[in-house]
Amino acid sequence: MAKFLPQIIIFSLLSFSAINLVSAENSAINLVSAENDGYARTLERKLFALKKKEKLTHFQLYWHDIYSGTRPTAVPIVSPPSNSSGTLFGGISMIDDPLTEGSELSSKLIGKAQGLYGSAAQEEAGLLMVMNFVFMEGKYNGSTITILGRNKVFSNVREMPVIGGSGLFRFARGYAQARTHKFDTKTGDATVQYNVYVLHY
Repeated sequence: MAKFLPQIIIFSLLSFSAINLVSAENSAINLVSAENDGYARTLERKLFALKKKEKLTHFQLYWHDIYSGTRPTAVPIVSPPSNSSGTLFGGISMIDDPLTEGSELSSKLIGKAQGLYGSAAQEEAGLLMVMNFVFMEGKYNGSTITILGRNKVFSNVREMPVIGGSGLFRFARGYAQARTHKFDTKTGDATVQYNVYVLHY
């Protein structure tokens, strides 16, 4: 009996591990609904620790788009064609714009708007905005909100969709309203107030 004791112990340990593995798999399976198309399956919300109700959060931030000076935060990366219209159709800029609590650039830094925008209209000043609001302050530090939409820059209020996010904003959706606070026609520098409404868990 003593001769086979090590094998018995090993077998017992393997059996115990297998039982625990099956138990864990069964627990995971219980979080999956009966709907299954092979390549896709419906999951229970609690698998991602999602709460039953979403929260609605409002952010008011100031977006500083700076072309001038020695450290610009907006840089043209594609020039519009020479035969472009007066809207600079086809031009694209990359941004790493400060997001502040107040309208002054010296006010508290909340995060950065990182992405790009391009002139997407030939008849009027209309931009395609593709950017992440990257939060660097407080409970939202490290989380992002993604905005993708049309920005008719000379309208008093422009509305763009919030299409998602990361961190605390996983599964986020909502909209952003932009209002120009200040615009320098000589340098192209702009300060824009953003009111962002986000549904998230």
